[in-house]
Amino acid sequence: MKNRWLEFMGGIAVGVAMLLFAPATFAGTYDLVIGEITLDASGTERTALAINGSVPAPTLRFFEGEELTINVTNTLEVDSSIHWHGLIVPFVMDGVPGISFDGIEPGTTHTYRFPTQQSGTYWYHSHSGLQEQEGLYGAIIIDPREPEPYSYDREYIVVLSDWHDSPAEEILANLVRQPDYYNQRRQTLATFLDDVKGKGFRAALANRLAWAEMRMTPTDIADVSGYTFLVNGKNPAQNWTGLFESGERVRLRFINAAAMTFFDVRIPGLRMTVVQADGNNVQPVVIDEFRIAVAETYDVIVEPEEDRAYTLFAESMARTGFARGTLAPREGLEAAVPPPRDPPFLTMADMGHGEMDHGQMDHSEMQHDDMAGMEHHEGHHEKHHQGHHEGHHDGHHEMPHEDAEAGDPFYAPGSGLTPRAANGGRFLSYKDLKARDPRYPFRPADREIEIRLTGNMERYFWSINEQIYPRTEPIRLRLGERVRFKFVNETMMTHPMHLHGMWTILDVGAGEWNPVKHTVSIAPATTVYAEIEADAPGRWAFHCHLMYHMATGMFREVVVEDDPEVTLAN
Repeated sequence: MKNRWLEFMGGIAVGVAMLLFAPATFAGTYDLVIGEITLDASGTERTALAINGSVPAPTLRFFEGEELTINVTNTLEVDSSIHWHGLIVPFVMDGVPGISFDGIEPGTTHTYRFPTQQSGTYWYHSHSGLQEQEGLYGAIIIDPREPEPYSYDREYIVVLSDWHDSPAEEILANLVRQPDYYNQRRQTLATFLDDVKGKGFRAALANRLAWAEMRMTPTDIADVSGYTFLVNGKNPAQNWTGLFESGERVRLRFINAAAMTFFDVRIPGLRMTVVQADGNNVQPVVIDEFRIAVAETYDVIVEPEEDRAYTLFAESMARTGFARGTLAPREGLEAAVPPPRDPPFLTMADMGHGEMDHGQMDHSEMQHDDMAGMEHHEGHHEKHHQGHHEGHHDGHHEMPHEDAEAGDPFYAPGSGLTPRAANGGRFLSYKDLKARDPRYPFRPADREIEIRLTGNMERYFWSINEQIYPRTEPIRLRLGERVRFKFVNETMMTHPMHLHGMWTILDVGAGEWNPVKHTVSIAPATTVYAEIEADAPGRWAFHCHLMYHMATGMFREVVVEDDPEVTLAN
């Protein structure tokens, strides 16, 4: 009872503070300037793109209900833009060149005007070219009108990102020319001999031949290596630090602003209570570690009781490096950095074959939240994916896909990339997420649309239903309908899918308590269901948030129209 009373009083205190310090008119004007700076994030200086001279960009803090005027001046020699990721805005204010507006030309200022219709942790970034990778990203915090259902004593924003010493355009050119250009773990005779020792000659040879036939490699986990991983713009040696007093409840607002990197986040010695996902309150769940996909946000509360430092450790899913910060009671303290875990290997299950490689863990030992993979080769891909279209489907596929079991979209038997907590504890799954308060009434969908995530790794292009943007037709929704999206991932990469302008209700089997998100990660060789309440008229972007996947075609336009004569199926 005492803890509940403290939380209640803490909520009242936050509410009173908001009333005291909120703008009297609940209207604010903000000025942002896009330009170039010289940045040394890895020991090598090079040109970066920045907002108001900062990477990450300055944190924007608004109040729920505030009428915003945001002036964005572009001092670059090329067009630019700002998209308000996860914010519900009129489509003409969404900031996507070619869909919601024409972009911001060099030497001009564009004014965004919209009200804040929500609260929580979000972020903003350029939606022009590959500028997001070059530094154009920052946090957005929207304070709620009503007290939150949990208390905390202080908070920190934790922006995770990836920085490369090569310009983004050069990286993309290398990927298109040689898709495994950045794979530093290619298989060799030495690794084959190691497999023979562990599996036996026959099994090792059969496994190597299977991968060779598909012209794939089980070590190709991520498209790009060579990143320096950052916490709030600081590399591991620079060690971003947030202070606390023992016994305080500290809220950490995690934002994955990386271009291509999934992070596995843990704080050795501290358990985390997840209270928000993608800006929406969830029923609290206590965990030891979580995976944050590109573009997702998670808010957690920690309670450090000891008078010592704790390492905030965000390890890349491919185990190519880590971002690191520190929570400490005093400046200058730091804790040990955990040793890197062994890099994962892909399996035949990640290829959609539903098989387990020899030497992989037993199925009963796996957790149900796999989030990574690679892609099928061209011949296999083209053989199995002819004649599909959006609209109603009978669900038949020649390639096997694992439907979400027990409400968990990341149930992937045999996957070599299933995450598990480093301390053997609880690793967050989407199934753990339950809405605190349902955003929409629970009702059946009016229809279903199949969204097949497709592509070709050998030629490095990515697509939706085998259509490569911009050579596509829009997906058309009728204003007011509820549409069930059936995501079928036919690739070996996890794709964090982001629909602009509308919330995505992820089906984890919780009915009206299904969580509401703006980004949903789809594991390889799995089928995941989510529903869209088409309540926002206009033209909206819909894409994979892995930047080089979006840039090479995994992007569609969604049109929401209030027209009874509109043809719903493409």
